[in-house]
Amino acid sequence: MMLLPPLKNRRTLLLLFLLLLLLLPLLWLLAFIRSAAGTGSTDVIFNFKGGVTFHRIAQELAKKQVITSPLLFTLYGRLRGEDGRVKAGFYRFNDGISPREILRKLVDGEIYFRPFVLPEGYSTYQAAELLGRQGLLDGKRFLLLCRNRELLRKLGVSEESLEGYLVPGTYDVEPDMDEAALLAAMVGKFNDSRRIKYEARVKGTGNSWRQILTLASMIDREARIGSERQVIASVFRNRLAMGMRLQSDPTSVYGVRAFPGKVTRRDILKPSPYNTYLISGLPPGPIGNPGDPALDAALNPARTSYLYFVAKQDGTHYFSSTLAEHNRAVKKYLK
Repeated sequence: MMLLPPLKNRRTLLLLFLLLLLLLPLLWLLAFIRSAAGTGSTDVIFNFKGGVTFHRIAQELAKKQVITSPLLFTLYGRLRGEDGRVKAGFYRFNDGISPREILRKLVDGEIYFRPFVLPEGYSTYQAAELLGRQGLLDGKRFLLLCRNRELLRKLGVSEESLEGYLVPGTYDVEPDMDEAALLAAMVGKFNDSRRIKYEARVKGTGNSWRQILTLASMIDREARIGSERQVIASVFRNRLAMGMRLQSDPTSVYGVRAFPGKVTRRDILKPSPYNTYLISGLPPGPIGNPGDPALDAALNPARTSYLYFVAKQDGTHYFSSTLAEHNRAVKKYLK
């Protein structure tokens, strides 16, 4: 005959059993939020738009196998009171991230984007090549849009090209961003900040924005170190005042190839509307997109008598006031 434990012991066992029943879901939830669904091999980009429910987000994450349970993820979000605090936008998750980390990113709004850096002085040709090489956008389409009259009109640029109006810096390229949207962001930065910063100074020179941008773009191309920008600007200003051709190497290859590299004698003799070895005055437009330091130099060149400069091996330049001195420097530094 089987003997039952005393009543007091049975009640204790029952309480322990009920407590275990209550703890199991909690332990299950704790294990879920700390454990990734996989090894990190599954990588997915999500676009959670404004107004989407938290439960729907959980379902999408589970559908792409980034989490194992939409029910537990929804429960976790509600218990924390964060189911209504998720930020809309693009997110990139993989199955090697824990649900706890996924929720944190959603609440903090760690939206996924790819940075694109436009260096100072880069031309639209270089920017297009860089975008294509990095796999961010279609470089050919980007370049075509830089000369699309309808887009230029929408962006408030009256020139024939966006060259010079793309502000160097870092831009966030979201997955749904196209070439026109990136150009709008770049020109928008010009209109929203650069015009405000420099408008009065540009008008004070008696020159147009295009002329200042063109000069600044040449300075950016020629200057290897910042301390020489104003001196190089003075050389160009002095030559313009005397009616001398500017003879700037980078102008001879603008539009010919994206990355100029070494400019040869053959390059400087090739006919081009931008080649300042063959034309007088400034080129018809910028040959790149200058940074603020180059703009500052164009607006405030140094006061010198220099008319020539030649590059030395260390990246700096030797400046001369006479042709005879310049020829001696060429023989010395371009051996």
